[in-house]
Amino acid sequence: MIHNRLHRLLIVLAAAMAWVTASATIPAGYYDSLEGKSGQALKNAIHDLTLRHTVLTYNSLWNYFTETDCYPDNKDKVWDMYSDNDYYFGHTYGVMNREHSLPKSWWAPSGENSNTTLYPSYTDLMHLYPADEPANTAKYYWPMGEVSRANFDNGVTKVGPPKAGQGGGASEVFEPDDRYKGDFARTYFYMACTYQHYHWRHTFMLTNNDWKTLNGWSIELLCRWARNDAVSDKEVDRNEAVQKCQNNRNPFIDIPQLFEYIWGDRQGQVFYLSEAGTSTDTTTYTGAPELIAPTQNTVLDFGEVALGKTLDYTIYIKGRGLTNPLSVQVYLYDYEMFSIPVTSISRTMANSAEGYPLTITYTPTVTGEHTARLLILDGGLTGSVGVELRARCVDIPTLTKLEALNASNITGSGYVANWKPATQLVDYYVVTRTVYNKNTGEVRTETFTTDDGNTTSYAFDDRQPGETHTYYVQSYRLGYMSEPSNVITIDSSGLTGLEADKPLQVLTRDGGLLIKCSEDVGQADIYDMAGRMVRHIDNLSNDMTIDLPRGIYLLKTATSRTAWKVAIK
Repeated sequence: MIHNRLHRLLIVLAAAMAWVTASATIPAGYYDSLEGKSGQALKNAIHDLTLRHTVLTYNSLWNYFTETDCYPDNKDKVWDMYSDNDYYFGHTYGVMNREHSLPKSWWAPSGENSNTTLYPSYTDLMHLYPADEPANTAKYYWPMGEVSRANFDNGVTKVGPPKAGQGGGASEVFEPDDRYKGDFARTYFYMACTYQHYHWRHTFMLTNNDWKTLNGWSIELLCRWARNDAVSDKEVDRNEAVQKCQNNRNPFIDIPQLFEYIWGDRQGQVFYLSEAGTSTDTTTYTGAPELIAPTQNTVLDFGEVALGKTLDYTIYIKGRGLTNPLSVQVYLYDYEMFSIPVTSISRTMANSAEGYPLTITYTPTVTGEHTARLLILDGGLTGSVGVELRARCVDIPTLTKLEALNASNITGSGYVANWKPATQLVDYYVVTRTVYNKNTGEVRTETFTTDDGNTTSYAFDDRQPGETHTYYVQSYRLGYMSEPSNVITIDSSGLTGLEADKPLQVLTRDGGLLIKCSEDVGQADIYDMAGRMVRHIDNLSNDMTIDLPRGIYLLKTATSRTAWKVAIK
């Protein structure tokens, strides 16, 4: 009995020391919702706490990286966890990527763009890091793991076949340096909680059928990495910086032993904050009114916005013990460029566990740098809290038509789509492919996006026998897209190129049809849904535009093996 009590005391003291090591300026009451929970209920509480954060824009990430991923003694130098190369902010284009440490292809549903507010994980700084481009390319979409031999090794990042029992079916794994293994483990713990509601397309490390989200081999690996590589000052500092950007924290950094209660040695045990070195009030709060989020001098950076576009940000206003409504207003400098829908927030909404989602809209009328401040006051608070708003309006981008190149690495199950890089700065590329199955007659069209504007290829691994694939590419910048490129075809035999099977794409555009084809395809007829011919074309040629009223139509050509069904809105 004495031994057990001593053992428990040592655990409590160790937990308290771990909390002290990892704590900084954690808002009072931030983790109260975790108190007294265990197992799935504890994981759900973490999900509810971390999911509601300010969703950033992709083009603003480098502005935030200057605060989250710099060296403390050299703010101009990028802290790259993928290489030991010296990179500096302002000189990263083409040599560094904005890397999703948990690959976006693992969650992005086929046929839908993943870079939208439907998927806040796309811009969640908790798992986005600046990364050396060659290392990021080698990392691909492989899971983390320990390599049996390295096919790629730059001294920090290794990529190669996994050790026995690892990989989850992947042919290769990504192994970070020992000094960062705990960082990535705690990142994955955060992602497994925050986005536990996602349906995972790739399940190398994840599962769609278990509340733990992580599968067996990845739990063993990540728990081991987290224990062997303790929370570092780098992680603590980054956690603080990320909170100022998106108003949430990684609890697995603040409470290093928290993962043990969900996946590790303390599964099933009830979690108490007192054992983590702090205390909580799980009853009605009676202290002074406090604002938990946002914190003073949080920076909300809209990044670049093209003239003629608007951009919304949602920031969560969350307090406890507030006695009066909160007043909110945008003021100072270029305040007329920013707007909010309300000027008052009820104390009930602000005191709730979810907080109040306040949308801030940036509507620039002239180009240039714009700043303002969001002021939050009253509610019974002593003083006020200010949030800095930053944005930059630029001219509408000019995007020229891209040139798609023949596919490479064609196998029975996949291929790589290729294209020439844009001659202008772009945010990313959009690859649109159409798949025709000659056995079933099914035709489907899907879109996919690259992670950034440096990538000039996209790998597909889901090609089935009897399918003909076509693809074209567009560049995207600040809400605008270039016109579609030429169309490339990979026919059912694997032949690639514009000559294969007279490839044809039918696009809806500007109240009509836009035809994309490799060569003139001869006669074509267009029918409405009543079966009446509404247009006869003697010679259908590339880039031909056909104006039609709103409706649903069938296009049949002399060389097509199936009719194209299109809707004009």
